[in-house]
Amino acid sequence: MKHYKLVLPEHMNHQQSLFGGNLLSWIDEVAYMTANLQFPNHRFVTVALDNVEFKHRIDCGEIICFCATLEKQGSTSLTYFISVSGTRKNAEMILFETRITFVSVDEQGLKKSIC
Repeated sequence: MKHYKLVLPEHMNHQQSLFGGNLLSWIDEVAYMTANLQFPNHRFVTVALDNVEFKHRIDCGEIICFCATLEKQGSTSLTYFISVSGTRKNAEMILFETRITFVSVDEQGLKKSIC
């Protein structure tokens, strides 16, 4: 599933590039929305985010694309591969990639089966 975000001045750090915490927050949000659309009527909580490595600078005014792909489904968990890309000089470039894992929980916060 694809989602897009416009990088605005309030998203910048002191080096005038995207603040990494904003990107991580957006990844969590995009993956959460994807999980809820694909598996409605479940409560998901984030339990892991793998390999946080910023590959390229992201500038103000860029439109970035988040692509979320379900990589693994367990009995109570989902793992998504998230790829973040942007367009630079008419070529798409991967800016960031990671995996994020959610667990389905009930009202008391206990693990709940997805199936």
